Amino acid sequence: MKKIALKTLKIFGVTIAVILLLMFLFPILFPGKIEQEVKAFANNKLNGELNFKEANLSFFNHFPSLTLSLTEFDLKGSAPYQKETLLSADEIAFGINLKDLIFDSQVTINKIFLSEANINVKVNANGEANYNVYISDNKQQSNDTTSSAKVRLDKISITNSHLVYNDQSTQILIDAKGFNYLGKGDLEKAIFDLKTEAKIDDFNFTFGDEQYLKNKKVNADLITKINTNSLSIIFEQNNLKINKLPIDFVGQLDFLKNGYDLDFKVQSQNSLLNDFFTALPPKYVTWLEKTKVKGTADLLLTLKGKYIASTNEKPDLAFNMKIRDGAINHKEAKIPATNIFLNFDTRLPALNTERLKVNVDSIFFNLDKDYVKAIIKTEGLSKPKIDARINTAVNLANLDRAFGIGTVDLKGQLNADVNSKGIYDKINKIVPITKGKVVLKNGYIKTNYYPNPITNINLITNFSDHTGSLKDLKIEITPASFDFEGKPVFVNAKLENLENINYDIKAKGELELAKICKVFSTKGLDLEGYIKADVSFQGTQSDAIKGNYHKLNNKGTLILRNIKTQSEYLPKPFIIKEGEFVFNQDKMKFNNFNAIYGQSDLKMNGYLQNVIDFVLSQKAVLKGNFNLNSNYINVDEFMAQNTTVSETTPTNTTPSESKAASGVVVIPPNLDLQFNCIASKVDFDELKLQNLKSQVVINNGKLMLNKSGFEVVGTKVDMDIVYGNESVNRAFFDFKVIAKDFDVKRAYNEVKMFREMVSAAESAEGIISLDYKVAGKLNDQMQPIYPSLVGGGTLSVKDVKMKGFKMFNAVSKKTGKDGIKNPDVSKVDIKSTIKNNIITIDRFKFKVAGFRPRIEGQTSFDGKLNIKMRLGLPPLGIIGIPLSITGTQDNPKVKVGKNKEEIEETEYEEGALSVPIK
Repeated sequence: MKKIALKTLKIFGVTIAVILLLMFLFPILFPGKIEQEVKAFANNKLNGELNFKEANLSFFNHFPSLTLSLTEFDLKGSAPYQKETLLSADEIAFGINLKDLIFDSQVTINKIFLSEANINVKVNANGEANYNVYISDNKQQSNDTTSSAKVRLDKISITNSHLVYNDQSTQILIDAKGFNYLGKGDLEKAIFDLKTEAKIDDFNFTFGDEQYLKNKKVNADLITKINTNSLSIIFEQNNLKINKLPIDFVGQLDFLKNGYDLDFKVQSQNSLLNDFFTALPPKYVTWLEKTKVKGTADLLLTLKGKYIASTNEKPDLAFNMKIRDGAINHKEAKIPATNIFLNFDTRLPALNTERLKVNVDSIFFNLDKDYVKAIIKTEGLSKPKIDARINTAVNLANLDRAFGIGTVDLKGQLNADVNSKGIYDKINKIVPITKGKVVLKNGYIKTNYYPNPITNINLITNFSDHTGSLKDLKIEITPASFDFEGKPVFVNAKLENLENINYDIKAKGELELAKICKVFSTKGLDLEGYIKADVSFQGTQSDAIKGNYHKLNNKGTLILRNIKTQSEYLPKPFIIKEGEFVFNQDKMKFNNFNAIYGQSDLKMNGYLQNVIDFVLSQKAVLKGNFNLNSNYINVDEFMAQNTTVSETTPTNTTPSESKAASGVVVIPPNLDLQFNCIASKVDFDELKLQNLKSQVVINNGKLMLNKSGFEVVGTKVDMDIVYGNESVNRAFFDFKVIAKDFDVKRAYNEVKMFREMVSAAESAEGIISLDYKVAGKLNDQMQPIYPSLVGGGTLSVKDVKMKGFKMFNAVSKKTGKDGIKNPDVSKVDIKSTIKNNIITIDRFKFKVAGFRPRIEGQTSFDGKLNIKMRLGLPPLGIIGIPLSITGTQDNPKVKVGKNKEEIEETEYEEGALSVPIK
């Protein structure tokens, strides 16, 4: 026995030694072959760029498998993500089949080990993915013999990795940190079962812009049938746990050429309500630690149908939740919420929000003898069909304590009894048949965002509509009141017949808007300033429209300070620094109104008329008359700033990178306002005006400046203007200007429009006058569209040196007469007309250096010339040389004789041009 034992130990020891020796020798005997075969395999099978630092062959990295390990591994994705990393890892290891290697000299990869990896899967809106890096056998050329390596996977192991799946076509984002995965199966077969164990330390799931799971632990045991022939995945047995909530997940995913075919079912039956809360975002988990939750919950989520982005085909989504015998008690409140009962069902056919159905068949819970119960059903979104019954009698303090609402401290007794059934259609003035009453007594709200509460909240609201029309709707608030920062606010209102509103409203109190906004800390709400009101309004909308002001009883005072307002017509906020408004019947009088818009300052005194009708009706016209004074107005800041992004603009490109902000000044159509305006400085498109005085009229979507006078380039200008916008990108104008004795050189340097329309005056010097009228269109940069311009007038030359005019230089060179190279012109009236991008110059003549030139013809806004000239020779000009000048202003061509050619006109076509011709 002793000899047998020794012999056995020797054999065992030798065997172990041989195995160990072979484990050391194998990497030495086969290193070149295995590494070369794997590299060749990667080159043939992968169409993504592959990089790694070095390769190591060993039994000990993933014992007992012989593995080829690649360090600092990086694999780029497939088109259109060729430059972005799909997979990176400190190490990726490929298990080698020993049997095939020893007996067949064949390198067969049967295992993959991945650790500390970053896996970044992307799918764009068109369904193009970055993971299509594997070239299947049927895509390879038949004469490809560079590699004999094969893949016959039966194991995939991923440890402590980070997986991101971002699918823009389905709007699904999955972010899994601490991702551990072990998959086993005969992956070589066309149809195989994949057994999977997965653990995720930090799982996040977002659909659309809504995050449904955050920082969750996931454990899964899955059996998945995969059909590589049809690219189909069947989830046969999938037991999941999200934190403590058990979930059954079954279904099928078929990969289509341009999308997916989905049939998923996720459910959790008869689960503990407590476990359900563990699967919610972290703030609920923190709340759960301090809360006792009892009851059962059933959950069911289904997603079925095709998702094809190119054809806008989408699956049906449905979610159902039931809670039975629920109870919630936060921090052992004296009165817990009990008898919680919920039937909730929602369906979203084809992911179309207009077909959304929400059915809260019943919700109920008790707080001792208090209760909350409701049935709410809606169908549709823009014109929802509503069926709601809400009945509550609850102490808000008990509700707050039982549920642990957290950031809000509530008190008061809330009673509500509301019944509403029917369709809400704003356009057709249809509302649900409704009857309801809401009463809040001794209310109190305090949040963590502001140290002081809103107290003494009292509200009694009755509303009814027996026929389902706005005409029958009645709303009565008698009263609503609260105290904030030691100041009471009181509102009493009665509204009837919203088609012809009969109103009786009283309001009194003071309010710091910034402070009350802090109480609620509402994201995106930016209200500042101070309001003090003591107003009452009583009457009917029809009397306000018809001018029956003696039947109205509108009076009171409203004081505003530092109020910031926003309008769809203006890109910047309008800030009322201070203003006192006194109401008297249909008028609202402005006293010491002081406002800021961007860099502009405005001071107004006057009144608005038809205010009540304007507030109550979208079609009403607001009238007014003001005296307006300003130190500075920047007209450019009033532009609509419409930003357009082209369809081909990448989603990660900001609008400013794709197209500069643009837009015309938009004039609201429902205003009839008059201003006696005085402004010290006005800037508009590099045009700097001073000492502006004007009668400004805004009416019917037009802005009119009548009898306007101002100073520009050192001279006084009289101007009448009519302006209106046709859209946010197009406008029209009609102006008449009279400017006497201004410096042409200064005008060229300081006035952009003069520089563009009279570009030949670049080097001219002297004094001219202008009496001109022009009408036309403006593009989205507030620049004139030249083919649209129509007008005419007179340019009077008092004393101008035509220095540097290329046309006169060319005439001088052609005729050999140096005296007309830089002529001095005085006391000449040049009349012209504008149409179809052409300036037609009437015949005019002048004297220069003994010569008597006579000029007429045409020039275009894009610089083309067709000028007829007669150069009268000294002494009396009876004998003259006929000349024709063509070409362009920059390159005029002069020849002796007449020219019968005409410049081609460009007729304006509505909407055809958006950029001015230069």
